[in-house]
Amino acid sequence: MNKFKNFVGIDISKEYFDAVLLSPNRTSIHNQFRNDLQGVKAFQKWLKSEKVNFEETLICMEHTGMYGKILSKTLIASGFSIWIEMSFRIIRSMGIQRGKNDKIDAERIARYAQKNQEDARLYKAPKKVLEKIRALLALREKLVVFRASLLKNVKEMKSFDADISKMNERHQKATIKGLDNDIKKIEKQLDILVSEDENVEKIYTQASSVPGVGKFTALLLICFTNEFTLFETPRQLACYCGVVPFEYTSGKSVRAKPKVHHMANKQLKKQFHMCALSSIVHHSEMKEYYQRKVEEGKNKMLVINNIKNKIIHRICVCVKENRLYITKNIA
Repeated sequence: MNKFKNFVGIDISKEYFDAVLLSPNRTSIHNQFRNDLQGVKAFQKWLKSEKVNFEETLICMEHTGMYGKILSKTLIASGFSIWIEMSFRIIRSMGIQRGKNDKIDAERIARYAQKNQEDARLYKAPKKVLEKIRALLALREKLVVFRASLLKNVKEMKSFDADISKMNERHQKATIKGLDNDIKKIEKQLDILVSEDENVEKIYTQASSVPGVGKFTALLLICFTNEFTLFETPRQLACYCGVVPFEYTSGKSVRAKPKVHHMANKQLKKQFHMCALSSIVHHSEMKEYYQRKVEEGKNKMLVINNIKNKIIHRICVCVKENRLYITKNIA
């Protein structure tokens, strides 16, 4: 027997969110609210005015990162059942759709929740420590990119004007040193935060035990998966990371090359590409696998993608079985 009678689909943007309510024996009802605390309160008043029983209502929205933070946090505190679903799952369930706007998207999300309510994974807000780790990782990434940009500018200038290059290098020397110090402080603070939470530290140790997986990939995974609670299978996580290619075929004439979905998490996709390259260089098993497949005539990027998939599956197995990765010895 289904628990929920009412379903709310929410399409979130930076400034507004659209909500569509599906109730028994009623047509869908739409409304739009500002994406701030006052807007969320207005949304709750709207549901009350429609005589919606909160305990019998499932609210579904796409995973939108920061844009949905105020909404999800406030609704959970008010006792709502929230389902934050990955965009690619909703899109894949829709099939061919005609027309698109915020209202239509919100209704499609509501109908997705109604159709798949038995598979709903109710959202649990991440711990404060994960929010801090995520914020520090984002800040570190910005500092690293800015540092690389400064150094690249000096290096490129050397080829055209050595004097100006030296001048720029001299004036940004203190900035580079300051960035290095800030990056080191952030990394030290990340270590402290991980050590303060037993479960985060355990998962971090298990994930980073897989060859090729570094500190920051492991931490990003923990944050994006909410301590590995958002995905049921390694394949689902691999899809989210942009590792699993999908076929695009129709009849005999359409034979597009398999490719990953454009809505994959691009940050994790980039991280796992680096993990795969590191694994090929430093891990004998992956190095042997890569060389063997390339010699068989396989496309190099396809082989690298397969290695990414292997790494993700190994991480998931270690976390699920609560153990470290055991390296295989090649005779």
